[in-house]
Amino acid sequence: MRLIASIGILIATFPAIAQQPKSINGGETGRAQLETLRRSGIEALYNLDYEKARKDFSEIARLYPDHPAGPQLLAARVWIKTLYESRRLQSSLYSSQSFYTQGDDKVDPKVVGEFRSLTREAKRLADARLKQNPRDIEALDVLATTAGLKASFEEAVERRHFAALRDGDDAVDRHREVLKLDPNFVDAELTVGLYEYVVGSLPLPIKIIGGVTGFRGSKKRGLSMIEHVAKDGNWSRDDAKTLLIVLYSREERFTDALSLARELSAKYPRNYLFRLEAADALVAQAAIERKAKNSAAAVKAEQEAFATFDDLLRDRSLRETVSRALDLVHFKYGEVLLTAGQGERAAKEFLAATKVERAVPDLVTMAHLYAAHALDLAGKRNDALSQYREVLSRPDIYDAHGEARKGLRQPYKMESARNSGT
Repeated sequence: MRLIASIGILIATFPAIAQQPKSINGGETGRAQLETLRRSGIEALYNLDYEKARKDFSEIARLYPDHPAGPQLLAARVWIKTLYESRRLQSSLYSSQSFYTQGDDKVDPKVVGEFRSLTREAKRLADARLKQNPRDIEALDVLATTAGLKASFEEAVERRHFAALRDGDDAVDRHREVLKLDPNFVDAELTVGLYEYVVGSLPLPIKIIGGVTGFRGSKKRGLSMIEHVAKDGNWSRDDAKTLLIVLYSREERFTDALSLARELSAKYPRNYLFRLEAADALVAQAAIERKAKNSAAAVKAEQEAFATFDDLLRDRSLRETVSRALDLVHFKYGEVLLTAGQGERAAKEFLAATKVERAVPDLVTMAHLYAAHALDLAGKRNDALSQYREVLSRPDIYDAHGEARKGLRQPYKMESARNSGT
C-alpha cells in the first residue's frame, strides 16, 4: 500500500491528460483551438500557475460543452492545486507508514465537492460518447484518466485507500482496453506501466498470492513502458518523466533521476519543485560516492545540492512563487543537510520552516520533529528534547507524537531510522 500510494502521489503531481480530440464541433479549426488551450493550460500547471490553468480549461468547457476534456482538466487542476497547497507535491514529506494508516488531517468539503462534480461530469460526457460508439478510443482514455485522477485524490487527499485501489484498477483496465484497440496509443502505457512496476515490486509471498488471484506484474516491463511514454508519448511525455524521477531514485539510479529533474526544470523554469528533486538526487548520489570512498565526488554533489537551495532563496525571478512555499523550501533544505550528516545546519533550516508566515501547520509539526532529530545527531540533546516537547504540544499528525515520545526516551539515530523506514 505504501509504495502504491507514494508513487501515486508523485504521478498525480501532474494530470493524466487525455489524447488529442479526434472529432469536435468546429472541425479542424475547433480541434486546433482546443489543443492550443489545452497545451497552454498544461504548461501553466507545470509552472504552478493555477489561475491561468483554470482560465484555459474553463474556456475549453465553455467552447466545447459536450467534450469531456474541459471537466477532466479542471478536475486535474483542482487536484494538483490541493496537493501544492498542502505541500504534498514533495512525496518524501509523507513517506512514513502513519501517513497511510491515519486520517487525522481534514479536507475542505468544498474542494472535495468541486473535484467530485467535475469527475462525474467528465465521466458522464465520456459515457455518452461510448453509447454512440463503444470503440471510441478517446472516450475510453478519458474514462481511464478520470478514474486515475479519482484514485490519486482518494489516496493522497482523502486517504480512502480501498476506494483508491478500486478506481486505480478501473484506470488500468480502461487503458488496457485502449491499447487493445490501438497498440500505438503510447500514452496509455503510463498507467499500465505503473501498475506493472508496483505489482512487480511487491514482496514474493504477496506476489504469489496475487498471481493466484490474477494480479501479475513485472518491474522491468513496467519501467520499460514508462520509459517508452517518456520518449514517444504525446500528452503524457512529461508526466512519465516526472514519474521516472521517483522510480529511478527508488532504484538508486540517482544520476538518471538528476538528468530528468534538470531537463524538466529547464523546460518549466517557474517550477522550483524540479530543483528540489534535483537536490534530493544529488545528495543521495553523494551518499553512494562517500560509501565508495569517492570523497571528492561526494563533496561536489553535496555542494551542488546546497547551492540549489541557496539559489532558490535568492532567485528574484522566482521570488513570488517561492515566497508562497518558503516553509517547504526550508524544510527540504533541512532534509538534504540532514541526509548529508550536517545536523546543526539542518536544524536551523527546519526551525526556519516553522517561522515562515502562513506556514502549513502539518509541515510545521513535522519541521519541529525533524529539527529534534537533527539536533540529536548534532549532539545537542537538551535542544532536541525541547523540540520533541514542542511536537507534543501541537496536534498529532502522521504519528508525530509517537515519534516525539520515542525521541524523549532515547536520542535519534539516523541508521535506526533507515532500518525502520521512517
